[in-house]
Amino acid sequence: MKFEQLTHALVMSRVIRPEAVEDPEGFDDGAMLENVRAAYRRLTTPSSGMTFGQAVEVLKAGGRVSRAGWNGKGMFLFLVPGSRITVSEGRPLAAVFPVGAEVNYCPHIDMKTADGSVVPWLASQTDVLAEDWVVTL
Repeated sequence: MKFEQLTHALVMSRVIRPEAVEDPEGFDDGAMLENVRAAYRRLTTPSSGMTFGQAVEVLKAGGRVSRAGWNGKGMFLFLVPGSRITVSEGRPLAAVFPVGAEVNYCPHIDMKTADGSVVPWLASQTDVLAEDWVVTL
């Protein structure tokens, strides 16, 4: 994730104040950078994690998130942007759509699992209400 994307995600999730990033009189570049770094440290510490809504804002900004309680090493969520896919012969979509058809592939959240696989992910009630979401590198 680029610095600007992380900063945007932190502001959108209300982890840091917008004026801490954009106030030309109150902060210089060094202070802004330290503010963002401090917010990032808070978000990557399980005892002071984010809400699900804040985690979604980080995903929308291009970041990765996980729950502090997940016991699989290297597991995280990421946002897959929407796109148009042309169906190719021999690919899974060819079993449903004619080869050459264009399919609207909607944005969604995927999970990288502990074994390195990628699977579609859907939040549980527990995930939505949890406050232990952290930014994952």
